[in-house]
Amino acid sequence: MFGWRARIGQLYPSGGLCDFEPQRMAPPGVQFVTTRMTFRGTRLEDNLRLTHAVEQHAQLLADAKVDLIAFNCTAASLAAGPESICQRITEATGIPATTTIQAVLAALAAVRARRLALVTAYLPEVTAAEIRFLEGHGLEVTGWQAEECEYPLQQASVPPDRWREIALGLKDTPADALLISCAGIEIASVLQRIEDDFGRPVIASNQALVWHCLRLLGIPDSIPGFGGLLRREFDAVAA
Repeated sequence: MFGWRARIGQLYPSGGLCDFEPQRMAPPGVQFVTTRMTFRGTRLEDNLRLTHAVEQHAQLLADAKVDLIAFNCTAASLAAGPESICQRITEATGIPATTTIQAVLAALAAVRARRLALVTAYLPEVTAAEIRFLEGHGLEVTGWQAEECEYPLQQASVPPDRWREIALGLKDTPADALLISCAGIEIASVLQRIEDDFGRPVIASNQALVWHCLRLLGIPDSIPGFGGLLRREFDAVAA
């Protein structure tokens, strides 16, 4: 049985193509089961609209008897409010829930990051909303750069090495960590290289989500190749 250790339900934007990334970083026996939510544009109003039928989509995942439901869209989860999203999912299904932005905040706390360099795949209004959200949680964004994508298909089409190029452009930013924000981008294959080159912890949306879900489910595996977070180098700090 593929998900013999755990099954994680993933609510994912319909226009995205990188729903395979969490599975790629998951340890043996952990299965991500995906249900899609309508999402064709990347404006702030598109992100807010993503949550409109979240109960219905979550109930489809409940049919698969998942152990946890993850609402996997960074921008939508911060725009709509992660606590509200989780409450709606759990009330509809009886299953615990989390969101990408909650995973990101937990990961940043684990690496003791207060000052951030930020990379996004968002339009300016969405990047601005994320910066406000992060600052509202006591974090400082000391530098940022965006690959401004109007559609989720564009986000998925950016070559992984482009994210490495953008990240290295922020290397001199006075920051404790680098946050690469968007669950719709392909980045797993270059995460370790980015962290090695950046010289500080690198947190990416899908990587943080996998790490956070594993912690919530009590799965202690150290997973190499995707940065220090998934190697669990920071668990003692988080505890």
